[in-house]
Order: sequence, then C-alpha cells, then structure tokens
Amino acid sequence: MNHLNKTLKFTALTLALACGLVHAQSFPNRPVKIVVPFAAGGPADNYARFMAQRLGEELKQTFVIDNKPGAGSIIGTDLVAKSAADGYTLLMMSNTHTVNESLISTKPFALMKDFVGIAPVNYSNLLLVVHPSVPVKTVGELVALAKSKPGKINYASSGNGTPYHMAGELFKFMAGIDMTHVPYKGSSGARTDIVGGQVDVMFDAETTMASLSRDGKVRALAGTGLARSANLQDLPTVAETVSKFEATIWLGLMAPKGTPADVVNKLNAEVRKIVNNPEVKAAWAKQGAVPMSMSVPEFDQYLNADIAKWANIVKVSGAKPD
Repeated sequence: MNHLNKTLKFTALTLALACGLVHAQSFPNRPVKIVVPFAAGGPADNYARFMAQRLGEELKQTFVIDNKPGAGSIIGTDLVAKSAADGYTLLMMSNTHTVNESLISTKPFALMKDFVGIAPVNYSNLLLVVHPSVPVKTVGELVALAKSKPGKINYASSGNGTPYHMAGELFKFMAGIDMTHVPYKGSSGARTDIVGGQVDVMFDAETTMASLSRDGKVRALAGTGLARSANLQDLPTVAETVSKFEATIWLGLMAPKGTPADVVNKLNAEVRKIVNNPEVKAAWAKQGAVPMSMSVPEFDQYLNADIAKWANIVKVSGAKPD
C-alpha cells in the first residue's frame, strides 16, 4: 500500500510539472491586457506601450493597454486585483503603489498580499520646475520665496501617493517650508497647468519634462538624483542645496496573486531580455530612463524594501492624502 501511495504521489507530481510546462509553453495564446492605472501621456503609459509592443513581438501575441486612472492609481489597481490570476491581465505599477501601502490605509487591496511581482522596468530622476512667471531661478531662491509666503506657493502632482506628490512632501520636509499640494487625476493635467501658469511648482519625470524645459515652457531648477543627469549636466541637483534629497520614479509589472509561477517566470525572462537589449538601453538613456533588471525573488525583495522606505518617509514627513 505504501508503495502504491508513493507511486500515485510521484505520478501526480509528474503530471503537475508537465501541466506547468505545457502552460508556460502555450502562454500566451490570446491577447494580454496591461492595465495602466494612470492617465495617458505620462511615463507609466509611455513605457507600458513600449513594453507591450516589444512583448508582443517576442511572444507573438497582442498586448493591449487599458488606461484606468483615478484615485492615485487605486481604481485601476483594484481592477487587476480582482481579475483572473492567469497571466492575461497585468498591472503597470510604479512607486506610487509602494507609497500607498502606508499613505492610504483604506485601499481595497494590499500590494504584497493580492499581487505577485513580475519584473521592474526602469527608473528615472525627476525635475523640479516652476512656471516662468515664478520669480526664482534656483532651488535656494524657491526655498526663500516659500519661507516668505508660507502655504502661498502651490505645487502640482498627478495624485496622492504618486512620486511627484511624495517628492513635493519630501522637499517641504527637508527644506523646512510649506507649500500647498494640488493633486490632479493624472500627470498630463498637472503638466498642462504648470505650463499654463495655473500652478507654480511641479516635480515631474525627466523623461516627460525635459523637452518642455528646453522649449522654455517651464523653468527647470534642479534634478532630483544624487548626481547630475547625464543629459542635463548643467542643471544642478536639489541635493546641492537641500542635502541628501533624492526622488525618482520607477516602473514595474505585477500580476494578480495566484498567477502560475511558470507564467510569471516566462514574463520575467522576456522583460529582462527587452530591458537588457543594448539598443533599448541607448534609447532610454537619451530619455533619462535607466533599465532595471531583477529576478522574480529579487523584485519581491525590492518591493518590500521600497514599501518600508516610504512608510518611514510618510511617518517622518507627516504626508497625508489630500
């Protein structure tokens, strides 16, 4: 009887492994949807579309983008959390998601409980910009102006918990100033209003704001990396005035928890192949984006570490959703 039980267990295990192999080999056999919980035109949307095209070419299947912005990414993210865990609905996420774990306690999901990480995509520094009508040309002058007018200077963001919001809150805390947060439903609206002069200040991704700065539509005061951007060597960093200040935006892909490991691993391998492509690296470098390549376990560790990092920043800065 024991011998029979062992044989049955071995057979079951073999069948499970075989099924997993077949699943991985056949995936994807229909279109895959990538939900972007942010508005069109921002970094998450732009790079989601890039990845969708490349993944489609590599896997010989259609990858479609579905923008579901709102509530600081929560609406679109919850949609994915409630989707079938089969690899056919993916989430383009950012550090908005790791911030929201501590910033917004009323979310209908928990990131590490309801999702599994697939792979990171890239990161980029932000630019601190002002509308040309704001009478400052340096970070120091902006700090002085804000101190002379507590709460009168406003800054735009693409919504609560987004990298642009948290960069603003971190700047306020580290510079010892008070600015008023103006959250938008997406970065495009915030970007339109900083160009139009409806708001004074904005932190925005270098990949989307550098061209507006070059065209004179906004005045860039500084970058947010610890070192100056390779593409903007003449532009100082915020850290040159506000010691140790650093803020970035990074992007990644996740899937609903329970998605088969073989599918997750297959997608991870394909994403890493794309981001490690020399042509992709060169193209992204010109845009100010740096590829990120991690295994599934490494990305899991990265996500947990980022959640812990932002929990501490939310606590010490007193940042709250508006």
